[in-house]
Amino acid sequence: MSDGDQNVSEIAGLSRGQVWPREALQTATEDWLADEVPVALVYNGISHVVMMATPKDLQAFALGFSLSEGIISSPGDIYGMDIHAACGGIEVQVELSSRRFMALKAQRRAMAGRTGCGVCGVEQLAEIGKPIQPLPFSQTFELNLLDTALAQLKNYQPVGQMTGCTHAAAWIMPDGNLAGGCEDVGRHVALDKLLGKRSQQNHWRQGAVLVSSRASYEMVQKSAMCGVEILFAVSAATKLAVEVAQRSNLTLVGFSKPGRATIYTHPQRLR
Repeated sequence: MSDGDQNVSEIAGLSRGQVWPREALQTATEDWLADEVPVALVYNGISHVVMMATPKDLQAFALGFSLSEGIISSPGDIYGMDIHAACGGIEVQVELSSRRFMALKAQRRAMAGRTGCGVCGVEQLAEIGKPIQPLPFSQTFELNLLDTALAQLKNYQPVGQMTGCTHAAAWIMPDGNLAGGCEDVGRHVALDKLLGKRSQQNHWRQGAVLVSSRASYEMVQKSAMCGVEILFAVSAATKLAVEVAQRSNLTLVGFSKPGRATIYTHPQRLR
């Protein structure tokens, strides 16, 4: 293995695997593969959800998921967090405040079950449209700075650059530069990781979220739950995503590519 390969191998979330390229089907070669493992979020000893995720930035993931799902209202509601291997996957043990844990148990009693997607198993369809406090109109963004952010997005996808297998979510500062970002094989997990990181950065208040994927209703809902006013998606938005964005006062922009953007809701924040 070369020195370059050694450096690459230190990137969390990467593994080696055999592949057969089209032009040489008789000869196997090695290539990089993105890791995807079950990650269980366990609150006060009770397993709440298992997600398939890239095993990196898991503290940020647990924090962002807890915020975007309304399990906590601020990082201070979490008293401790431990991460360890278990049953062929990873457990993130989260210690919640008593008040938040009681609320979570009450929520669980109203649900028939949870699966990895976070939607299937909800007893009542109304749970999908959970109430969101309408966002204020305190943010603005210069659309001509979007190209600057797009050019930097791959910088936060080291696994993706080696495998072509991850989504990214990043925080755009008002000047168009990216303050930070996260990647994962799952677009929702990448966003949760970013929202978790953002909650611990006081200077990430002004700006917007940029995701490398389409905008589903869940991406919009997670962003709005965490106070994000502007969401840029590289691909399209679904009809339900637009409805949730309209209702929550979030500015939703799709097809965010160099020289292009389609604004679905609340264009008054963009200049």
